Amino acid sequence: MKKVLTLCIVHQEDKVLLGMKKRGFGEGRWNGFGGKVEEGESVQEAMLREIKEEAGLRPTLFEKRGVLEFHYPKEDNKIHEVHVFCATEFAGEPVETEEMRPTWFATHEVPFDLMWPDDQYWFPLFLQGKKFHGRFSFGDFNTIIEHKLQEL
Repeated sequence: MKKVLTLCIVHQEDKVLLGMKKRGFGEGRWNGFGGKVEEGESVQEAMLREIKEEAGLRPTLFEKRGVLEFHYPKEDNKIHEVHVFCATEFAGEPVETEEMRPTWFATHEVPFDLMWPDDQYWFPLFLQGKKFHGRFSFGDFNTIIEHKLQEL
């Protein structure tokens, strides 16, 4: 069984916009903006809706960079298929919402120690503008037991 989700990270020159997750899955971690693809919605439509809901932004220039598959056998045993987008231009200003607190980081100061453990593997490819596909299997939410990542 598969659950399809989106993730959008704003990347401009030497900075990235991440959000501190304030509640729910991933609470207390820095991440991009995203969530579930709803019934009848395309992956791109879901990405646009989620970043608007979570950060008040409307991406005007963006591209899909990769697909990451996550497996949490001890949790729900579903494959979480996450479509990763990069937004380089947007309308609006980042605003804090009930779910996320957006903050700009210099690309050399990305807080990997406060992010999901898989980010240290694929995020550098993302910052280099590369496309990728990855699979990560977790023992618990902090421990990767197996992973495979390839640049496309």
